[in-house]
Amino acid sequence: MKGRSADWILAVAGGALLAVMIHYNSVLAKHSSPVMASWMAHGIGTLGALVLVVAGARIFRPKGPNPMPAKAPGWAYLGGIPGAFTVWLAAVTVNSKLGLSGTLALMLVGQVIFGILSDRFGLFGVPKRRFVLKDLFVVLAVLSGSAILIFFRS
Repeated sequence: MKGRSADWILAVAGGALLAVMIHYNSVLAKHSSPVMASWMAHGIGTLGALVLVVAGARIFRPKGPNPMPAKAPGWAYLGGIPGAFTVWLAAVTVNSKLGLSGTLALMLVGQVIFGILSDRFGLFGVPKRRFVLKDLFVVLAVLSGSAILIFFRS
């Protein structure tokens, strides 16, 4: 557990930034279109990513006898495609009756279910892992929380 608190804080911050990004994109989609909002998010995101790459290359330069990691598989470079669809779908659903919290809750449901399936079948090179009863409880907990957010809010 020691040393992992920073990871937890960064993960929570990432979730908060995801909520902010989805909100901003939904506002832009409401004033233009979901496709335009997605294009803008990815265009501006590309510029931000370039800044981070340049800064990160200087700050986090690999050290040691073998500084370059192994070459990534070709499909690993395609992460922007589901990212674009995520932004587009979020811009559409946030402007529906689901709202921001419902959209994020159901996105979490999708992440948990896809994660369990990825583990079970070893998708994308992750180690295979058997489905255990705890996984069912996780899905039920996330579904229950999502239902509360969606159906029982004032």
